[in-house]
Amino acid sequence: MQTVITAERLIAPEHLIEDPMVVIEDGLITHVASRAGAELPPGHHLHFAGCTLAPALFDVHIHGSAGHDVMEATPEAFTKIGRFLAQHGVGAYLPTTVTAPLEATLRSLAGMAKLIGSVEFGARPLGIHMEGPFLSPHKKGAHTERLLLTPSVELFERMWQASEGKIRLMTIAPELPGAEEVIAHATSLGVRVSLGHSNADSDAARRGVEAGAVSATHTYNAMRAFDHRSPGLLGEVLANDDLFAELICDGLHVASNAVRIYWKSKGPERAILITDAMGATGMPDGNYKLGELDVRVKDGVCLTGENTLAGSTLTLDRGVKNFSAMTGASIREVAALASRNPARMTGFAAEVGSLAVGRSADIVVLSAENDVLDTILRGEILARA
Repeated sequence: MQTVITAERLIAPEHLIEDPMVVIEDGLITHVASRAGAELPPGHHLHFAGCTLAPALFDVHIHGSAGHDVMEATPEAFTKIGRFLAQHGVGAYLPTTVTAPLEATLRSLAGMAKLIGSVEFGARPLGIHMEGPFLSPHKKGAHTERLLLTPSVELFERMWQASEGKIRLMTIAPELPGAEEVIAHATSLGVRVSLGHSNADSDAARRGVEAGAVSATHTYNAMRAFDHRSPGLLGEVLANDDLFAELICDGLHVASNAVRIYWKSKGPERAILITDAMGATGMPDGNYKLGELDVRVKDGVCLTGENTLAGSTLTLDRGVKNFSAMTGASIREVAALASRNPARMTGFAAEVGSLAVGRSADIVVLSAENDVLDTILRGEILARA
């Protein structure tokens, strides 16, 4: 039996639809239109008065939540993470690794490969984001320096084979020896490459893009500071209209005026909101692990060592609201930064990221204040905690 959903408005790929009607069958969207006085087709009817229907969110950079790290790579961990994410409007995500001993990384990749694509865990893990070990020791952030490795095609191939070809996104510092060869090789396999944790100057950043990189990892963070005579990777990110760019919009990682500069530079077609969330997300303050690192969380802020930020406890629905408040952009524009744009960047746009015929029926129901009221995944309303 088909399900028919109505609401006050719907965020379609290019515009808002007032008084919308969405028809769902077998977990897929089969019809999207304005009711415009038309009779509703038969089926199970759901009406969300005063609400907005938006595409479920897609987080391409997340290490964990609900007390679990994705590198545990177990059904239990992915169940807890997926259900927590779904409660915050997320329908899909890329579980993101953190630099660890090589054998531990290979084990995690192999474990995650078995779980990619599963629909049993709430939000669906669509592919793996490999953040590390090919990062700069000068911009390592929360990654353990002694575990960083020099990029090589041979090393990447070991990881690719362990993941059963499920790596979809990789962060790499383009200035490292061998980085350009690895970028080109990974790109040839369909991996999207993101530049980050990098001390690259402008020339090295440009060579990384020329080798095949399509995005930048958490813009501003773990990048060489901008200089007007040597703008470095950040200059390439902000000036290159073809490059996608992630942003952590928690009010802590990036100041609000820098968020507005980012928005003016990247705009609605290339900006991507992420969380970089770790296992402490959704949990009380205390001591946690991020890969091999000990992380202390106080007032929701994640710190390691001498007060180095170690990911976040941000949820993507909150990131969307924060970005809208900081920039003045409409919820229609900002929702795309956490759904349509990450889907386009990663190559999943035919499956997720928009409310259109043929896509998975992954829908977030927003209140008049743009808070998540319900999440519908594959046509089924999530049982909220």
